[in-house]
Amino acid sequence: MKATAVYPGTFDPVTYGHIDLIRRARTIFDRVVVAVAHNSGKGPLFTVEERVQFLRRATRSMRGVVIDHFDSLAVDYVRRRGSRVMLRGLRMLSDFEYEFQMALTNRKLSDDIETIFMMPSESYAYVSARLLKEAGAFGADLSAFVPPFVAAALRRKLRG
Repeated sequence: MKATAVYPGTFDPVTYGHIDLIRRARTIFDRVVVAVAHNSGKGPLFTVEERVQFLRRATRSMRGVVIDHFDSLAVDYVRRRGSRVMLRGLRMLSDFEYEFQMALTNRKLSDDIETIFMMPSESYAYVSARLLKEAGAFGADLSAFVPPFVAAALRRKLRG
C-alpha cells in the first residue's frame, strides 16, 4: 500500500511556500494529493478552477502529486482519497492555535485521520496569501513569492 498524504487548503493563490511544502512532502510520501477547498466563506479571489489550474501548472514536473478540489469536511475527503494523513503547514506561531484547534476537532470527528504539520523553509515562513493580495492591490512586485503566471493573474484581478 502506498502512503498518501492529503494537503487541503484554499491556495488563494498558490505561493512558493505551498510549492515548497508539496515538494518536501513528496520526499516523505509516495503520493501527495493537493486538495483545493471550495470554501466560499473565506471569500477567495480566484475561482476553484483557477486555483486548481495554478497548482497543476506549478507542480506539473513533480511526480506523485495530484491536484483535486473538494466541497466537504476535509477529514471526509481524506478518507475518500484512501488516505489516513492530512498534511498542514505551520508558518508562524500565530498559525499554531488555529491549526491545533482544527487538528483536535478533526481528530474528534475522525480519529482514524492523523494530522501532520510541516514547517516551510525559512525563506517562506512569513508568506501568506492574504498579505500578498493586500500588497498586490497596491501594485507590489510579487515575483519573489508566487510563480510568474500567478503574479500576472493577481495583477489582472487586483487592478481590475
